[in-house]
Amino acid sequence: MAKKRQKKQKQNFLPFIKWFWILFGAGVLSVVLIFQLASWGVFGEMPTFERLENPSTNLATEFISSDGETLGKLYLNDNRTPVTYDGLPENLVNALVATEDARYFDHSGIDARGTLRAVAYLGSKGGASTISQQLSKLLFTQKPSGGIERIIQKIKEWVIATRLERQYTKEEIIAMYLNQYDFINNADGIRSAARIYFGKEPIDLRTEESAVLVGMLKNSSLYNPMRRKELVLNRRNTVLGQMAKYGYITEEEKDSLQALEMKINFNPESHREGLATYFRMYLQRWLNNWVKENPKPNGEEYNIYLDGLKVYTTVDSRMQRNAEEAVQEHMSNLQAEFFHQNTPQRNATAPFLDISRGAIDTIMRSAMKRSARWRHLKREGLSEKDIEATFQEKTEMTVFDWNSDSYEKDTIMTPMDSIRYYKTFLRTAMMSMEPQTGHVKAWVGGIDYKHFQYDNVIQGARQAGSLFKPFVYAAAIDQLRYSPCYTLPDNQYCIEAGKHGNMEMWCPHNSDGTYSGENLTLKSALANSVNSVTAQLIDRVGPGSVASIAKSMGVTKEIPPVPSIALGTPDVSVYEIVGAFGTYANQGVYVKPVMVTRIEDKNGTVLYEYKPETKDVLSKDVAYAMVNLLEGVTEYGSGGRLRHTFGKDQTVYKEIITGYPYELTNPIAGKTGTTQNQSDGWFMGMVPNLVTGVWVGGEDRSIHFERLAYGQGAAMALPIWALYMKKNYANEEIGVSKEAFEEPEEMSINIDCSKEQEDEEEEKIDTEDDLDDLDF
Repeated sequence: MAKKRQKKQKQNFLPFIKWFWILFGAGVLSVVLIFQLASWGVFGEMPTFERLENPSTNLATEFISSDGETLGKLYLNDNRTPVTYDGLPENLVNALVATEDARYFDHSGIDARGTLRAVAYLGSKGGASTISQQLSKLLFTQKPSGGIERIIQKIKEWVIATRLERQYTKEEIIAMYLNQYDFINNADGIRSAARIYFGKEPIDLRTEESAVLVGMLKNSSLYNPMRRKELVLNRRNTVLGQMAKYGYITEEEKDSLQALEMKINFNPESHREGLATYFRMYLQRWLNNWVKENPKPNGEEYNIYLDGLKVYTTVDSRMQRNAEEAVQEHMSNLQAEFFHQNTPQRNATAPFLDISRGAIDTIMRSAMKRSARWRHLKREGLSEKDIEATFQEKTEMTVFDWNSDSYEKDTIMTPMDSIRYYKTFLRTAMMSMEPQTGHVKAWVGGIDYKHFQYDNVIQGARQAGSLFKPFVYAAAIDQLRYSPCYTLPDNQYCIEAGKHGNMEMWCPHNSDGTYSGENLTLKSALANSVNSVTAQLIDRVGPGSVASIAKSMGVTKEIPPVPSIALGTPDVSVYEIVGAFGTYANQGVYVKPVMVTRIEDKNGTVLYEYKPETKDVLSKDVAYAMVNLLEGVTEYGSGGRLRHTFGKDQTVYKEIITGYPYELTNPIAGKTGTTQNQSDGWFMGMVPNLVTGVWVGGEDRSIHFERLAYGQGAAMALPIWALYMKKNYANEEIGVSKEAFEEPEEMSINIDCSKEQEDEEEEKIDTEDDLDDLDF
């Protein structure tokens, strides 16, 4: 009887067991079906195999320096440049795995243990999202708006995660995830984040720095290092704790790292900030033209903001940084003196000088109509009268200021006053080039791109002044075979009316209005910019020949064939004049300046490689004779302060010659240039493997120093060149030459003036002996 009852009880459990397995099987099948339906796209579009192979990610165009550094990027919304797994430090990977997915290398995209824990504790003890799932969320799914959508998204993430795991290695998924994540503040991806928050490449991140960035993965807006430093510090220490928990660092290392101060080295990357801003904006214009002429194989244009192009440039980041620092040091110093001389008490029309108030009104009105504010209001349909009225209304604004740490200050002024305020700032331009290759090594188009966006290197052109005289001397040496030792008298010289296209007689004066009456060598005359000698030379060779040589050496601006060009009336750009002077240093061969050597697409395919553009202009001996002439400028001429100390009469303006004394002893060829009224100051300096040009002046020619002592090229421009070169020489790895210029093996032009003088004396003695032998 007992046995029958026991058997009956067993039979009663069978239906429950049966239904358990039915329900369990149905549940499993349902889960499988749901995942299958999700993979078929029933719950929304799923990525195809091709999309998994090539995820659609916006990539910034990257400008790379000749020494392998990133100068900057072009992007619309995503400042992203991917790195491979090999470019990630081990401490960063360890921090990521320890914090986000401890069993990452053990699962296939879904962490079963983590999922069960999340379900059991309703997420209170951590989520279950793996690194693969987080990547799938970043790449392919939209943010859900409700509960059902959240469940569907999670299912899709699981499906995509498993696909990613089949498609990529674990290392590739980690790299993709870190490359994709938005670390805010324009830090899209790990490379931008490392550069922006710590000023370094990812591979150079220290453990505590990697912990900061991994901590941001939880919520980058919440854990923003620039706004919530205490919160970010605590999060960093949590990451370090996780690393110790899973054995990536010891407890002692954790304690010492957690005790470290959190040091953020913020380097914002935007189009208006960073290194080589003017150069990068030139490259943007250059690329816009290049993509129109070089389409993709399918005929579409490359998108310079999204297609991840790599543009390899000639600029050396070290030299570029030296150039920008030299400009900053001298221009802030020079500007202080300019402000001092243009107080309302000293100059009632400041910053303008020697022009009428009517002319000033015309300049200001023209500037107002060229302003971005005027164009914006004009597009909105306002009348000119209404627009002009807004220029007289005071408003809050941020303006440039040399004396502020960030070179900006907040103030209140009218837009018209701000136009005048900005005109008080002296402008500058500087370009440095390797003459043998044409490679541009540094490019500074102004004092601050954010506030002064006009690029004076290539967009601007100003009168060359005495900087143009070497073209005259080159024509004379080339055509008449004059040597640097050839002499001409320092007397006032006139070219009559009707000759060389002159309408009237042309009688230029020396800069100081005096004439020594002595015979001067060409080397001495050029060194001291003696106008009377230059006038004689252009009369002998003709202005057409001078214009022709300048054109052959890369000057594209109009050069009228009249005698006055000898004193520098033509306009030239820094870009052109540096290329032209490079001809002298390159043994007479002109090489067109080069800025881009190669362009690659995001896959490394070469799309463009430059071909040098060269032209033989001068023979080697003529070019070397010109170098010898220009060396005289720095030995005992207007550029002599590079080597020598000031005289007693020059102490009045010693304070604006930034960084003096320079005491450079190596061979240097150079030329200063100063235009009428000190409106433009120039200096060109050359060593065998580097030619550098500097211009300084006001936005308008009526903005200038009153005295020549302050406004000449030797005071305004030369100090930038000297500071730049001293910084270059301080870093021997840059390799700027201190050697002598190479002399041609067969030199047909005498450059040894002492030898020529000896020959003249011997010839004089021989003539006297011959006269003594004559029988009268």
